[in-house]
Amino acid sequence: MHTRSMTGSTGTISTRPEHLAALLMALCLLLTALPARATNVNDTLEVSIESNKTPLIMPFNPTERDMVSVYSLVYEGLVTIDDNYLPQPCLAESWEESGSGRTWSFRLRRGLTFSDGTPVTAADVVASAQYILDRANDETASSKGYYRNLNYYVNKISASGEDTVVVRTKTGRTYYGLLYAMTFPVVPASQVSRDNPMGTGPYYIENYYAGSYLILEANENWWKNQPQVKHITFRIYNTGKDVIESYERGQCDAAFTRSISAAQYKSATTSLALDYRTNQLEVLQMNQSYTKMKSLAVRRAIRAAINKDRIASDVYMGMVSRTDTPMIPGTWMYNDSVTDVCAYNLDYAKRLLEEDGWGDSNDDGILDKMIDDQLIELSLNLYVYEEPDNDVRVATANMIKDNLAQIGISVTVNTVTMATMQEKLSAGSFHMALVSYAMDKVPDPGYLLISGNTGNYGRYHSSEMTELCSDLRKTIYQGDYQQKLMEIQSRFVEDCPFVCLFYRSGVVMTRLMYTTARDVRELELLRGIESFRN
Repeated sequence: MHTRSMTGSTGTISTRPEHLAALLMALCLLLTALPARATNVNDTLEVSIESNKTPLIMPFNPTERDMVSVYSLVYEGLVTIDDNYLPQPCLAESWEESGSGRTWSFRLRRGLTFSDGTPVTAADVVASAQYILDRANDETASSKGYYRNLNYYVNKISASGEDTVVVRTKTGRTYYGLLYAMTFPVVPASQVSRDNPMGTGPYYIENYYAGSYLILEANENWWKNQPQVKHITFRIYNTGKDVIESYERGQCDAAFTRSISAAQYKSATTSLALDYRTNQLEVLQMNQSYTKMKSLAVRRAIRAAINKDRIASDVYMGMVSRTDTPMIPGTWMYNDSVTDVCAYNLDYAKRLLEEDGWGDSNDDGILDKMIDDQLIELSLNLYVYEEPDNDVRVATANMIKDNLAQIGISVTVNTVTMATMQEKLSAGSFHMALVSYAMDKVPDPGYLLISGNTGNYGRYHSSEMTELCSDLRKTIYQGDYQQKLMEIQSRFVEDCPFVCLFYRSGVVMTRLMYTTARDVRELELLRGIESFRN
């Protein structure tokens, strides 16, 4: 289930004394811990990754997470996302909007070239975007492409001279989020459909042997300072288990993994475990088309009864970031004022249900209530789908079942295939469903919240929420955009359409420190290696 974002924007840092003290302490701990766990990288790095579905290098249509991290070092977009998760200039040195966000003009940097020294022009950017848009609009295509959501934002893209790209936005998408969508890779116009096209990034692909290895070499024509690390070799394995074993055997300097078993490396003394946030949001969907789930008190009680911290530690081994809204915690877009409202509190959950008229009339341990002259028991089905080689979601469902039993809600857990789950969601034939969403880079939760949208599986309807999301998509300045996101999250917590649990995390296990980036994130796991210096 997928969902899919002016110059010089900056984040804010708290100046409260207690926050500064905590920050200084964290920095001291970081500086003292790193040398003991890892030495600095020199001019080469060997990395183990998982890949078994990439026969050719096709940057517009990657099919595997780790390969996207490789591509991020080779291909660049008009815009990049910084450590504060804010858009910053990349191939475009600046941009401006006109017509209340209906038109955005991006001016390219002077002297940009591809890895072979060929100049980059606005026509190359347009051709790259048009290739993505054509594929997204091709009704006969079996795959719409990884960057297909660009089609949601761009109505028309064109070149104005050699150095300016002009984007006309789609109706209803004249907003700040467009900048996040301008991170798609740029390749030469003549190579958009070719295997292993040239890029503009700090590295180029010297050699690739599918299923075995991939070699990156430093791009001497990169528009920034040359990277210290000149050669990166990726060892390719079929499974995540093989990746971890290669690291344990000392066959690589670093390895990428989302396996829960990697949690053991967080306490290792001979290597460094860099936690990274994925874009995978775990949620408990609640179907409001059913009488029981229409009750706001019931939905809030379910939220209050789920012990997220216990699930995070016992099931996920800490490899998650807890969240109470669909936005990314710890970033400028997250409304942390809602945390107390969403806290684990069994007494509060029981009180909500009692005030809503639920009781145990027959002393069977399950709450019930007269609704339309019928005695309705608070018994719910919970669907969960299997993950290959991973039972964390099933374990989570069973813990939720136990949590809800403590407040008189009976839950039956049903484990189904992914295909069956999709059918259940589409048909609305479920009470609750434990699912994940691959959230888009664009910070816009409207896909999940607007009435009638395809991601709104819980049949949530709020005219106020729909209006807030529509207003967000007309907001062109970061400060105003942030404020609108705060309002959306406040409304989300008030209405409780579904329960946000976690953003999943992964680990980069490494014996060599290669980055100073604060935000190591999925799809950019070597982020910062191009600017690292010993």
